[in-house]
Amino acid sequence: MTSQPEDLNILMARHKAGYALPREFYTSRAMFDQDIARVWNRNWIWVGHESQIPEPGDYFLFDYGPESLIIVRDREGAVRAHLNVCRHRGSRVCTEGAGKARVFVCPYHAWTYELTGELRAGREMGPDFDPAKWGLLPAQVILFQGMILVCPSDEAPPLADALDALAPLTAPFGFEDLKVVHEAHYPVPANWKLAVENYLECYHCAPAHQEYARSHTLKSPQQMAALLPAMQERSVAAGLPTTELNMSGADAIAPGADVYYRRYPLFDGYQTGSRSGVPMAPLLGSLQDFDGGATDVSLGILNYFLVYSDHLVGYRFVPRDVQETDIQVVWMVRKDAEEGRDYTADELTWLWHVTSQDDERIIRHNQAGVNSNFFQPGPLAEMEWAINDFYEFYKKMNGVP
Repeated sequence: MTSQPEDLNILMARHKAGYALPREFYTSRAMFDQDIARVWNRNWIWVGHESQIPEPGDYFLFDYGPESLIIVRDREGAVRAHLNVCRHRGSRVCTEGAGKARVFVCPYHAWTYELTGELRAGREMGPDFDPAKWGLLPAQVILFQGMILVCPSDEAPPLADALDALAPLTAPFGFEDLKVVHEAHYPVPANWKLAVENYLECYHCAPAHQEYARSHTLKSPQQMAALLPAMQERSVAAGLPTTELNMSGADAIAPGADVYYRRYPLFDGYQTGSRSGVPMAPLLGSLQDFDGGATDVSLGILNYFLVYSDHLVGYRFVPRDVQETDIQVVWMVRKDAEEGRDYTADELTWLWHVTSQDDERIIRHNQAGVNSNFFQPGPLAEMEWAINDFYEFYKKMNGVP
């Protein structure tokens, strides 16, 4: 399976609008390496929440492909991100996934870095060595209502204006007052793009997700439209906006500066995304009541959230190798909620655990079929419109008109 990066224009020329991508986009090592360099290294990645690093010195790692990021709160309280690569000979500086540090010390030759990334000391480097030139490489950071977004490159998409437009819509949920209560990874032997494409469409929801389809109208545009007016009345009473914001695809300020907000109704009898429809945790933010809805939110092109009235579920599809992807699911509730009193982890995580297991299965089978020499890209359905937006973003990030 060989496709060199310089073949991208040829491959894109083979892509027919309204159809899936050619197989090389999901099978080529060279294409995967280019995805890391041009897409993941140059876009905003949701790595976590401020509540995960409450005190100076608290840190965690976020890894994708061959890359590793250190997310840390410095002594002044600022959230910073550094590339986890020693400036001496390239060793990983941090090897534990999370912890608390006074300084970062490379385990290889003991180069020592401040929490801010500056090199404090490089042992026996001679009189002409200037530590000021050899700090950890920084990544850019945006904090959005407690969510931490990181871009490893200087060429970050201009996301600030889009987030300003989104902010009043998400404000009632009180994102800044959430905490992470569970995180699960679902490894799937497939290319990361197939995992993203699967998330971006609900054409598969009715046949593939029986539990999800019982409660979420997104599987049926007609049923969703019929239930929408009543939900919007309840949303207004609960203190939620009914505005839809779609600054994605052709409407994005720039490639990767995508944001999206849409609240849609659950089926009657479901107040939240629970097994039986009953509430599972305290109301988020300033909400006054349950409106029986769920909100799709995207921050940038790679970061997705489903927000109920009482909890939030975050999704990432993290590339590990050409056909190895981590589906990462993060559950969050109000920071003052106590397990056993206000929620139980088993009930809170049930729906998106079983749904993610379904996703692992269908994405795995999807990749197996795409690997066939007989695969031919088929036409996308109307319910797969967001995949077309993703393809347009992907082309632009790769410099293809």
